[in-house]
Amino acid sequence: MAKRKIRVNELLKREISDLLHTRYRSDAVYITITGVDVSPDLRTGIVLYSVLGDENRKIEARQFLARIQDEIARELPRRVILKYFPKLTYKYDDSLEQGHRVIELLDELNEKTESIE
Repeated sequence: MAKRKIRVNELLKREISDLLHTRYRSDAVYITITGVDVSPDLRTGIVLYSVLGDENRKIEARQFLARIQDEIARELPRRVILKYFPKLTYKYDDSLEQGHRVIELLDELNEKTESIE
């Protein structure tokens, strides 16, 4: 079952990304689908996305995805055939920002260590 879940996650990620960047090209150019996590029973799922830009871009992306969520929910089952299609919710993925912050902190620590030596 775990392998199937992984395959479904990747398939949905690819199809959502393709749909966004073909049908909604101008609006979705700064949105990246970073992952999809469906429940083991494939009834619900979370779509993780990141945004290039500032806080305003994040707000625009959240509003844009909320606006087209129903269209995506209608189109995806045509592209991906599943017995039960998950109800997807969209969540901002801040892991890239957190990773960048960790790297900044490590660089600062490294500079302080070098200056002491």
